[in-house]
Amino acid sequence: METKALLEAILFVAENPVPATELAEVTEETQVRILELLNELAADLDAAERGITLREVAGGWRLYAHPDSFAYLERYAASPTAAKLSGAALETLAVVAYRQPVSRGQVAEIRGVDSDSSLRTLERRGLVREVERLPLPGNPATYGTSELFLEKLGLRSLADLPPLADHVPPREIVETLEETFRSDGV
Repeated sequence: METKALLEAILFVAENPVPATELAEVTEETQVRILELLNELAADLDAAERGITLREVAGGWRLYAHPDSFAYLERYAASPTAAKLSGAALETLAVVAYRQPVSRGQVAEIRGVDSDSSLRTLERRGLVREVERLPLPGNPATYGTSELFLEKLGLRSLADLPPLADHVPPREIVETLEETFRSDGV
């Protein structure tokens, strides 16, 4: 892959501006060459009237949406599908938050439906993370909430989660009932 394309890929996934020195180190190029390539890439993007631009900001380089697209981006951000989680994903997130660490199988059992897609969505969005692998056949992963989850909900810790409603029985009672119903064939 050409270095210019590599720079574009790095900047695409970077959350913050990336200094030219860091780009030089990663690509094993000189800083002078990296600056040349960054300026070329910025000019290429502008000349091609692309939806993104490359700018030097805050001591580093970062890709931004082209200013001409802002009105459309605002409309997209306000659309119902842009950032909202589905009901299934919200249910899954609640199960993980209150029962963590919890496996995919446990989430599915609690919800009564397969939850793989919802868990993948939550992982992609950074709201849940793999905590550990269990020493069981297949080494199933267990999941817990992430720092981003706490940040998005404005919580300092999981202890700040609101208590479950008073009408929800404690975990031990639910587990006892589940075992009873399973053993009775219900």
